[in-house]
Amino acid sequence: MKPVKIGVCGLGTVASGTINVLTRNVSEITARTGCEIIIEQVGARRDNPACDTSALNVSRDIFDVVRNPEVEMVVELIGGTSVAKELVEEAIANGKHVVTANKALIAEFGNELFAKAEAKGVTIAYEAAVAGGIPIIKALREGLSANKVEWLAGIINGTGNFILTEMRDKGRDFADVLKEAQELGYAEADPTFDVEGIDAAHKLVILASLAFGMPLQFDKIFTEGISNIAPEDVSYAEELGYRIKHLGIARNTEQGVELRVHPTMIPEKRLIANVDGVMNAVLVKGDAVGPTLYYGAGAGSEPTASAVVADIVDVARQVGAGQQVKVPHMAFNTLQDLPILGIEEVETAYYLRLSALDQPGVLSKITQILSDAGISIEALIQKEPAEGEDHVPVILLTNRTIEKQLLSAKAAIAALDSVSGEVTHIRVESLG
Repeated sequence: MKPVKIGVCGLGTVASGTINVLTRNVSEITARTGCEIIIEQVGARRDNPACDTSALNVSRDIFDVVRNPEVEMVVELIGGTSVAKELVEEAIANGKHVVTANKALIAEFGNELFAKAEAKGVTIAYEAAVAGGIPIIKALREGLSANKVEWLAGIINGTGNFILTEMRDKGRDFADVLKEAQELGYAEADPTFDVEGIDAAHKLVILASLAFGMPLQFDKIFTEGISNIAPEDVSYAEELGYRIKHLGIARNTEQGVELRVHPTMIPEKRLIANVDGVMNAVLVKGDAVGPTLYYGAGAGSEPTASAVVADIVDVARQVGAGQQVKVPHMAFNTLQDLPILGIEEVETAYYLRLSALDQPGVLSKITQILSDAGISIEALIQKEPAEGEDHVPVILLTNRTIEKQLLSAKAAIAALDSVSGEVTHIRVESLG
């Protein structure tokens, strides 16, 4: 087969890893592809000492790459959604295939970009956009194609998982661990995208689109971060046999699709509950295969480059053979515009923590409020008051209930004179 010429836009962490992997493993990649992959041009505003580009054609204008008639495939690794969108649109207009690791671009603009690519007869491949080196896109698109996916749940942000792991293992508070995560390079100076769940939401909407055959709907996803998780919640979860993880959850129900990112208590015996540090994992439940778990490095230069190069190989195989490359997303005429459930309509179990006056009758008032709302209690822990204190921590686990009922009961409990401060709630999933 004829060689395939690619252009790489960007020279940051992932781009430098991609070039390094392509050059280091050239013989293996060529053998697996069936043709030579040539880096025709690199577009980068500055050099990166982690990558030797002395033998490559480097332009300081990244748009030179998409306008180069020799380039057949553009590898977009600049990030962001403004310049990157313009770059990808011009690449498509010029008849070039696109490989990207840009989850925000796909989640927010994927519908229109895929439509443009299909109309032009080119493809957009995006394995590296979700969970770094874990081949979860390929698993959903190919390995699980016989299944009706019922639900999926993923630890898809390593920064949040690192913070929660440190809080559990060492009893540290959120702010303290976040500072260390920034020092280690796991979290940005502005960590909002990671700790408030926006990064995970971008990834979840892509997974849900593939899993359920629906358009990308980033604007409808519920997102809640981990900044309000207290060390005592982590400790009480352990006492109850659970662990707190920041999960992206998508479930296809008769009422509609749940799309939600939030802290979640899950049984400690689940494999995904034991995914720690900066690692990622995605649990997928198919009707035929049952639950399957995909685990690995969710970020980093070469783990993400592994996924980028896998996409390059997939596209190059078809280009090198002179075949028409198929868009690796679902056919647009088969997408279903499924309704998205609001978080208040979601049914799950709940963990409640509150501070109550240590006197007779208080607990019965709390349990009566829950009973009146149709909420039953699965477990209850009442701690001894600290010396000199007249309030005690009360921890409850409820059975499954609709969120709007739980929130109504929570407000009524918080309004009791015998309850001090806020009532904390965390959603609980069995993932069984």
